[in-house]
Amino acid sequence: MIRKIVGLHHVTAMASDPAANNSFFTKALGLRRVKKTVNFDAPDVYHLYYGDETGAPGTIMTYFPFPDAAPGRKGAGEVGATVFAVPEGALGYWAERLQRFGVQELAEAQRFGAKRLTFAGPDGDELAIVEDPADTRAGWANETPADSAIRGFHSASIRLRDIGATAELLKFMGYEQTETEQNIARFRAPGDAGAQLIDLEAVADARHNELGAGSVHHIAFAVPDRAAQLEVRQQLLDTGYQVTPVIDRDYFWAIYFRTPGGVLFEIATNEPGFDRDEDVAHLGEALKLPTQHAHLRPFLEKHLKPLGGGVTRRDSSGKSYPS
Repeated sequence: MIRKIVGLHHVTAMASDPAANNSFFTKALGLRRVKKTVNFDAPDVYHLYYGDETGAPGTIMTYFPFPDAAPGRKGAGEVGATVFAVPEGALGYWAERLQRFGVQELAEAQRFGAKRLTFAGPDGDELAIVEDPADTRAGWANETPADSAIRGFHSASIRLRDIGATAELLKFMGYEQTETEQNIARFRAPGDAGAQLIDLEAVADARHNELGAGSVHHIAFAVPDRAAQLEVRQQLLDTGYQVTPVIDRDYFWAIYFRTPGGVLFEIATNEPGFDRDEDVAHLGEALKLPTQHAHLRPFLEKHLKPLGGGVTRRDSSGKSYPS
């Protein structure tokens, strides 16, 4: 059994319009844009990262906004809802806020005894907010009050025709099955750092998903450092999984493998973090390029669509103001 995974690191999804995506996550949801960079494999496309003040693992929602990308088709073999945690008593605030921002498909729901708000992102992204009184993380209190701000991830759901093999994989990764409700099995990573829950949803008759705008591209699990990552990689290889070599993603190191249900899993390190090339006070302000794409800067600065707002700076007193 793998004992190094500590919960979710990030969730990466697809979008169709970078400015709309940026506005939704920084304004409606009040997250901080902690990095503005480009897709390693398609440098004419942004890679945008949103999270808490520092982009701590377990808070990071990232997007590849391919302009005019076709919508994804929901189905089996994909990550469904990405769920954010907020403090106890904050759900009413979020219901009013999301309604005020005109967020689509806003509805109340309940899972494992906890109330949640479900809603859609700009491309039909499946998102939800749930109160978690046990989550003590500090949110990015700029667009939203400190006592209501999003703390980071609560959980993510994975839809599968048959959850059996993926359930065994999660157990091998150190997760423990804790609850079952109708067609949903809940798994928890050890510890109390937040972002520890994965729900497997059995949808036996569902058609297979098609990747597109609004779809999750991959889901990443966190390990403390590169040594732990190498240990996890070897354990996965020994179990028969085909795992990529370690890839330098500038702000973390990554390995990838495909799960039995078809979902792409990543194991990402908590190091070095998003402040490796920007001060924490200025995260997400400048366009940062991977070394291999640095020569493209003149082209990219003209080609990439402006994002508009979403960056917040702090003065020497600690007061925040929009750039």
